[in-house]
Amino acid sequence: MGKLQLERPLAFFDIESTGIVPQRDRIVEIAVLMLRPDGTTQNNVRRLNPGIPIPPGATAIHGISDADVADCPHFSEIADKLAAYLDDCDFGGYNVTGFDIPLLDAEFKRAGVEFSFEGRKVIDVYNIFCKLYPRTLGAAYKFFCGKELEGAHGAAADTAATLEVLLGQMEKHPELPSGIAALAEFCDVSDPDAIDRSRRFKWNGDEAIVNFGKNAGRTLREISENDPGFLRWILRSDFPEDVKKIASDALIGKFPERK
Repeated sequence: MGKLQLERPLAFFDIESTGIVPQRDRIVEIAVLMLRPDGTTQNNVRRLNPGIPIPPGATAIHGISDADVADCPHFSEIADKLAAYLDDCDFGGYNVTGFDIPLLDAEFKRAGVEFSFEGRKVIDVYNIFCKLYPRTLGAAYKFFCGKELEGAHGAAADTAATLEVLLGQMEKHPELPSGIAALAEFCDVSDPDAIDRSRRFKWNGDEAIVNFGKNAGRTLREISENDPGFLRWILRSDFPEDVKKIASDALIGKFPERK
């Protein structure tokens, strides 16, 4: 257990899901590593049937398909037992404050099971990582180039330093591709389920859904039939042209088709 001093059990957990929107997405796998004050540990992993299709983009990340969880229980079937297991625990994980905790909280609410994260200590290893190793240009310049960045936030100094950092990254990591096309592909973090560049609309299986605001998770087809005012609001507002085109088409019954 090293330097960790526990007053009560610390539950490290990780979630695999259908996506990243708590109001819409569902858990397909949850792992809990329970670390107790006496130093003993217990590891549990459970796959779940989300009750909705798992998008191909999500399957590409975690490798779990609809067929893999077809016979697994739904979250509501294990919610009471899980809540009891996590009672009086603090929590740990990687980016749990940004993703796992909000999604788990939403799942408990949908299942009608009372569970509160209030009063729990949360150890987010991702936040520790970011504080110890800041992701600023100055920090990258010092790490990859071994120098302090003079004139930071001046455009000329920042662009020159950025090029030096890239060359430093390639020197430290020879596995990085040298060709621009391959390097650009390595840099690409775009969402395979995104329909537009700003990810306002996404695919859920073969169905286009809204990916922001109060309508997150609703299908574009449903919105066009029951809430066309939302689509008209998009057309009147400051959204990118590709988003407006999708909204405009939906108003006349024309919807995106997944290739």
